[in-house]
Amino acid sequence: MLLARLNITAGGRYAAATLTQYAIVSIGIVLVFNLLGGSWSEIQWLIAALGVGIGFGLQEIVANFICGLILLFERPIRIGDVVTVGNTDGVVTGIRIRSTTIRNWDRQELLVPNKEFVTGRLLNWTLSDPVTRIVIPVGIAYGSDVARAIQLVQEAADEHERVLDEPATLVTFDSFGDNSLTIVLRCFIGSMDYWRQTISELHQAINKKFNDAGIVVAFPQRDIHLDTSKPLDVRIHRVQTET
Repeated sequence: MLLARLNITAGGRYAAATLTQYAIVSIGIVLVFNLLGGSWSEIQWLIAALGVGIGFGLQEIVANFICGLILLFERPIRIGDVVTVGNTDGVVTGIRIRSTTIRNWDRQELLVPNKEFVTGRLLNWTLSDPVTRIVIPVGIAYGSDVARAIQLVQEAADEHERVLDEPATLVTFDSFGDNSLTIVLRCFIGSMDYWRQTISELHQAINKKFNDAGIVVAFPQRDIHLDTSKPLDVRIHRVQTET
């Protein structure tokens, strides 16, 4: 409640609250031992037992706990960040003692051990800059006016309210495809929150402008060539059906 009144990001508030919680629990344990009259000579056997347990079977748990503290201090990921871990894209929703929770776009929650974020590879889409790029390839039919198509795609991007002026939008004629001439739109938006919605709206705008201008969006085609140097061998087979 106190942190909510300060100008701190959601990730910073979560880190501060979690570290404060760990500190309160640690102080509470020490106070309980003092109230019970415990001394180092009486509890050293417990510390030794914990050391043996860590050596045999708890090293992964301790490693994940230490890595969780590293995540809270260094903050390579924060609550609300959009990340890619393995084949999963999603939003970080919680950083706990043992694991971090990532919720994907289907609202399924993936629990990832904290150790993987420190020792493995992580793609954070919003670590230092929330701006992200959108790439939309468009294939137009051979014989279309490429310059006009590029102009229309540029207009669709310029007219969209979420597309940023800086970095500038870029529309290029990328390749001669098997069935189409490939034009690619590259533009930037200020947040991942509307990434998919913006792509859908740009698709609709480009499609409408192409339809109004008579530019055909290509689709896969195949040409069949018959050998006419000799008579074609045509055979008719009768299919017998059971009664």
